[in-house]
Amino acid sequence: MDTHTTPGLTIDGEATTAVPLRHIWNECVGAGRANEALRADWQAHFREAVTRLGARFVRFHGLFHDDMFVYRANDGGGFGPPVPLDTPVHTFSYVDKVFDFILDTGARPFVELGFMPRELATETETLFWWKAHCSPPNDMARWVELVTATVTHWIERYGLDEVRQWRFEVWNEPNLVPHFWTGTRTQYFELYEATALAIKEIDQELKVGGPSTSVFVPDDRYRGEWEDRSVEHATAEAEDVDALDWRPVWIEELIDWCATRDVPIDFLSTHLYPTDVAFGANGEMRHIRRHVDATYDDLVALRKLIAGSPFPDAELHITEWSSSPSSRDAIHDTLFAATYITRAYLRCAALADSVSYWTFTDVFEEGGAGVGPFHGGFGTVNEQGLHKPTFHAFEMLSRLGDTVLAALPYGTITQDSATREVSAVFFNYPDEMGRQGVGSELTYAATRGLADRGPVRRVRHTVEGLTPGAVFAVESIDWDHGNVAEVWHRMGEPLNLTREQTAELRATADALRSATVTVSGDGVLDLDLELPAWSVLSVAPARG
Repeated sequence: MDTHTTPGLTIDGEATTAVPLRHIWNECVGAGRANEALRADWQAHFREAVTRLGARFVRFHGLFHDDMFVYRANDGGGFGPPVPLDTPVHTFSYVDKVFDFILDTGARPFVELGFMPRELATETETLFWWKAHCSPPNDMARWVELVTATVTHWIERYGLDEVRQWRFEVWNEPNLVPHFWTGTRTQYFELYEATALAIKEIDQELKVGGPSTSVFVPDDRYRGEWEDRSVEHATAEAEDVDALDWRPVWIEELIDWCATRDVPIDFLSTHLYPTDVAFGANGEMRHIRRHVDATYDDLVALRKLIAGSPFPDAELHITEWSSSPSSRDAIHDTLFAATYITRAYLRCAALADSVSYWTFTDVFEEGGAGVGPFHGGFGTVNEQGLHKPTFHAFEMLSRLGDTVLAALPYGTITQDSATREVSAVFFNYPDEMGRQGVGSELTYAATRGLADRGPVRRVRHTVEGLTPGAVFAVESIDWDHGNVAEVWHRMGEPLNLTREQTAELRATADALRSATVTVSGDGVLDLDLELPAWSVLSVAPARG
């Protein structure tokens, strides 16, 4: 890793060595499905994710789902039955609305190619209330035509130079049969091969990858063509799951497939939720929560695997990540999630090209709309656009520079290489948590026991060599500041908010603890900070 000494700056009396810092937290963010991006509230939330959180790409499901009307094998009917067309046509009016909007915000699409249009699906209505068709195509040539027509349309509309900056990911979680895929592993690899070759036929510089598989596992359940639950018993019955050998799914197999067939892989993608679901000998399902550094361990393993593969220069994109894969996990609404993700992102920043938080908004309908304003949705904002603690954590991370001056167990001090501005983020993930992660709670009330963990952490540092009189803003979230779901809880957890309640919660959500600190006349920034348990704190140049 490149390093260089930063002239004139010292931290705690020591000269600083700058190490590059990749902002893996806002390179890409996740969302539900393409059709939701046509909604005004989704667009408002995304625009804010770009302007305040620094989101550069967005990824979502359902590009080719029926509700986007891309693949048309009939005229849609009207007052009579639909009339079949001699040749399927491809229409992009809805897709254009979504992609125009994304590009107009200054962000770009991270394109997930899926799911299967009804007329091309071998099985239909396999998943979600909106009835996604997650199956192999009934005609691979028609699928290739669809992909080719779509990518060609984008090049014609936005220009080749623009589209070369996108990423094309083939499908989503095909190892989860029969939910996100009804075929075999080989059928997915055949889909990947046909899709990747079709994209490269258009232009060799377009970037394609996969397999977009779900989570690491510590057994051989995915070694064959289908999931084999008979080998999961040891995992389901293990006393110490963190002592098991957790391994990626289909990454090595896809690499081998592509290497032997001369199929391109520009990036590897997978999902690293620190969880698992294993089935015991009696058929009972066990939900497993791994330790707090599971994501770090998995990324280290992936980097080692890629480095030793025939594709050592392949990018690594984690296209979904959160504390859990449930859109009804109450931890997502909490302060605890904000601290957890801040810790993980800072620890993992050098290990991936992006780690996409799933998702930026609670406008997300896999299980239908959420039940109540705080229902454990994935988003950094809820359906009303109220900022959760995770939103503020992302905004604090976005203020960091692109070089690390001091990497600390409880945060980082950084500098922007262009502006030379110094900034920092600190957090208090309580030491008494040990290796324990957070997540897997069905109600907000069930999460509140974590608030008793402690104690307060005192952070003291001096930064010398700054401009005398410069003012820094100190902003933090903690149990009593920016903790909107807790205020909702104290309201009695109303299921349907009044306008007055929404206004009160909006003000509370953004009422962070704030102060300023001024650089002394001899250019020293003296930081003496107290961080309550679970707090996240930002130090950055004051604006305005």
